[in-house]
Amino acid sequence: MTGRRYALIVLDGLADRPELGGPPTPLAAASTPWLDRMAREGRTGMLSILGPGVAPESDAGVLSLLGYSPETDSPGRGVLEALGAEVPLAPGDIALRTNFATVDGTGVVTDQRVGRNLSTSEAGRLAQAVTEADLLGDMGIRADLRSTVGHRGVLWLHPLSGEGLSPQVSNSDPFYEKLGGLGQARVVEHPVPREVRPLDADARSVRTAQALNRFLERVPRVLESHPVNARRALAGRRIANGLLTRNAGSLPDPVPLQLGTRYGLSAAAVTEMPVERGIARLFGLKDLFVGPMGADRAAALRERAERTRAALREQEFVYVHLKGPDEPGHDGDAARKREVIEQIDSGFFGPFLGGLDPDTRVVVTADHATPVARRGHSDDPVPVLLWGAQVDPEPGPRGKFSEESCARGSLGERPARELMPLLLGRATPA
Repeated sequence: MTGRRYALIVLDGLADRPELGGPPTPLAAASTPWLDRMAREGRTGMLSILGPGVAPESDAGVLSLLGYSPETDSPGRGVLEALGAEVPLAPGDIALRTNFATVDGTGVVTDQRVGRNLSTSEAGRLAQAVTEADLLGDMGIRADLRSTVGHRGVLWLHPLSGEGLSPQVSNSDPFYEKLGGLGQARVVEHPVPREVRPLDADARSVRTAQALNRFLERVPRVLESHPVNARRALAGRRIANGLLTRNAGSLPDPVPLQLGTRYGLSAAAVTEMPVERGIARLFGLKDLFVGPMGADRAAALRERAERTRAALREQEFVYVHLKGPDEPGHDGDAARKREVIEQIDSGFFGPFLGGLDPDTRVVVTADHATPVARRGHSDDPVPVLLWGAQVDPEPGPRGKFSEESCARGSLGERPARELMPLLLGRATPA
């Protein structure tokens, strides 16, 4: 193929919040010569993902960056995770995103991610035990818990008899609020799993809420007696004795407008996590899933750079999602977040930019902010840079790629929905 190429590179949770009188943000403190070069040679600004007062999850952030509405175009986080995990959902089924969690004797969630060291293998054995327990068989519902990566998973509910099911139910996860098709992060001082409520008067919603509450009441008995948790307790590690559910959804009907049709482009996605893979599959991007990074991050980043370069030779548009900065943000670890950003700069952007076709335009941005002081997502705007073919350098003094410098950039602050027209040259840069 010949002609213009476009790349949207999303660094999950990259943005942070500068503290008054405190140290610089991890991005500002990081040594990022490749990103700084792109910022000097291109244009920078800020993006408002969903607007003030809404702290988006990654799925809502990505949909906004791709020009879709999370409120109306998303079937829900649970469905996106299920599609990414290749769960064979059928019409009438519902899916929910899950986290294994640690809950103390008073019912308080002491760790929503089980110390972030629950292995995918451990989670898989716990999920299998929950599924085999057939906890909703007495309600005529098959409850299939699928682990995905680490503490993350998908709960798939399939009605075998009785009334159908509805995604119109609230979250049990106290850290997230369901708002239509999107989820919003919440800050809570006393995190106790919440009772699932029907969000409308439909009998199917009532049945689904009742089923979920019964399921979540029964799950701890399976988990607490499992050998995985016995071994973790002996090793002094947190145990996975609770399950949090959020963002129920069902297969969309009709299927949403495909991205290639929307923009008139062939498109692919290089992703690491099930939710972003699910977005790619739902909206018709060629699925180039690479999976989570292993211990050798440098090799994994080079692989992603090479995969992206190869995809751009075959597709006109490539969306890339790199998970890295989000996790240390959730952990409140500024030094680690800075280190991850530096690894991405040298390991991904260095190889990616070397010899890149000059007829390529690139956007680098984030799907949301994950400030280390907050240990969670926030509504802060995120930095964005536009670089490459027919992008004139920023007028005036140009510094490094950071929240502060991008806030002074010539692109100004824009809603995320304007990003794709900007990348494709269908909107003015300044």
